[in-house]
Amino acid sequence: MMTSLIHCPATSLSTTRPGDSVAFFVPSRFTKTRSYKPRVRCSLDSNVSDMSTNAPKGLFPPEPEHYRGPKLKVAIIGAGLAGMSTAVELLDQGHEVDIYESRTFIGGKVGSFVDKRGNHIEMGLHVFFGCYNNLFRLLKKVGAENNLLVKDHTHTFVNKGGQIGELDFRFPVGAPLHGINAFLTTNQLKTYDKARNAVALALSPVVRALVDPDGALRDIRNLDSVSFSDWFMSKGGTRTSIKKMWDPVAYALGFIDCDNISARCMLTIFALFATKTEASLLRMLKGSPDVYLSGPIRKYITDRGGRFHLRWGCREVLYDKSADGSTYVTGLSLSKATEKKIVEADAYVAACDVPGIKRLLPSEWREKEFFNNIYELVGVPVVTVQLRYNGWVTELQNLELSRQLKKATGLDNLLYTPDADFSCFADLALASPEDYYIEGQGSLLQCVLTPGDPYMPLPNEEIISRVAKQVISLFPSSQGLEVTWSSVVKIGQSLYREGPGKDPFRPDQKTPVKNFFLSGSYTKQVTSKYPPSSRLLLYSCLSYPDLKFAAADIFCG
Repeated sequence: MMTSLIHCPATSLSTTRPGDSVAFFVPSRFTKTRSYKPRVRCSLDSNVSDMSTNAPKGLFPPEPEHYRGPKLKVAIIGAGLAGMSTAVELLDQGHEVDIYESRTFIGGKVGSFVDKRGNHIEMGLHVFFGCYNNLFRLLKKVGAENNLLVKDHTHTFVNKGGQIGELDFRFPVGAPLHGINAFLTTNQLKTYDKARNAVALALSPVVRALVDPDGALRDIRNLDSVSFSDWFMSKGGTRTSIKKMWDPVAYALGFIDCDNISARCMLTIFALFATKTEASLLRMLKGSPDVYLSGPIRKYITDRGGRFHLRWGCREVLYDKSADGSTYVTGLSLSKATEKKIVEADAYVAACDVPGIKRLLPSEWREKEFFNNIYELVGVPVVTVQLRYNGWVTELQNLELSRQLKKATGLDNLLYTPDADFSCFADLALASPEDYYIEGQGSLLQCVLTPGDPYMPLPNEEIISRVAKQVISLFPSSQGLEVTWSSVVKIGQSLYREGPGKDPFRPDQKTPVKNFFLSGSYTKQVTSKYPPSSRLLLYSCLSYPDLKFAAADIFCG
């Protein structure tokens, strides 16, 4: 029997108050400010584009047909969104599922946990666009369809000095006219840059997507080897447009700028935004991911017999070869502190991120091009900072309101900026109030530093100080407000770096090892050609975008 030794990574995390020691644990066009009020739950039955209509074939598939084969025992490595969504699909098909997670909490990059003081700590900023149909289908299935809050249909840019720019998609007529109006009327760019921007987009495959979505997607995929900057400027776009508008969007999508992100990644999203009215309409969770995203999925899984095994990390993949020379997995060697055990199953799913799957794969498997290609992919370092204030940072219209603590007020939306090291951010006390609005306290800014390379070696106090200074440069009216609490999450490799020419190295979910499968945002998913984030976080902005479920019929041929 052959084995492969792997070592599981750690994540860096800390929370601080003034005077605390720092500990590591291992990421209107004028927008109106608004006062806090009770939120109405939003159903996913409205304001969601039907992505199955006039979309490229296979991009948004229907529910899988009911499985009628033998019941299988499936072991899933990783309790992130990819692993849990895989578990949901398999349980619905009647299989037995065990999920093994090395951390003490579930959710992966969309996870969160509560610290000793009751603060919810997130791995990143989570945003959900109207084109995330597969994810919305999952949320409705697990009963979480009312856990998202719709934001105004405008993309807000905060520039130095508190100057606000917008891409405002609020328009009486839908796609594509609402998008054309947004770009022609935006105050984020000057007239010359808007005109050059319009020319570049008019010469893009996005126009073809209006009449021939399949052909447009083929054209977009053929641009994978070109950076967005090179493509955009070759079509007449300007460097100013990139700096003021597209770099913040690219950072939010894939955590890298337009010079380093594939044109395919950006244009895929543009095509969806241009052809579907609600595709660019974003939502944010009512509160923390653990309560409003991972929680309902976990309950659905356990209610149907699925089992979570936390703090159990996979140390080795055990495998052998059959008489015909084909490789198959015989088990997983797991450990939890000093405990060790081997688990056996009929099928195995590795729902890991890029560094995780590299550690997991046996070195001998790299002899196969399929597995060796994975080592061409790398993740982008990301640092997520939370800052709690004793006032309302994003309240720009009324200084007196920004200093009171009786009601929340400010910008309730995802915010982009070209003038700070954090490309996108939000005031969670406004945007996700159920867990983040605290009576008697102010804004809770969550800022995503991308790429995080310059910040990874810095002590958390230095990171917090730098981010707080940049916040003041964006919101001068916040001068004098105090940071009363903060946290820093460092993720050494988050989303895979979607640079030019990297798409061919993404693996399919079905591997040459007959009972070993892959699930995760870096995989070449049959049903999703989005960038890898599931949030504008996308964020895991946008990629995150939708995650392909490893369907049961794959396992059973």
